Amino acid sequence: MKNKLIDLNNILFAQLEQLSDVDIKDDDLKQEISRSKAMCIVGEKIIENAALALEGQKLINDHSIKRAPEMLGIMGPENDKT
Repeated sequence: MKNKLIDLNNILFAQLEQLSDVDIKDDDLKQEISRSKAMCIVGEKIIENAALALEGQKLINDHSIKRAPEMLGIMGPENDKT
């Protein structure tokens, strides 16, 4: 995994394909459903985190804030070395 949102998208669609396999039965189906639920929970958190980072960058870009919290890893104009 490369840890990009497109990778998450591809993984979730692959899991959807796995769930739609008509040949999967009983315990295997239960296992895939359980795996899908876990993937959705983690995926939601990844998406929430990305949305937070994007919102921070928007606030910096429109000059609503000068600096985002360091944990977000977003650089403002005062941090640019260019």
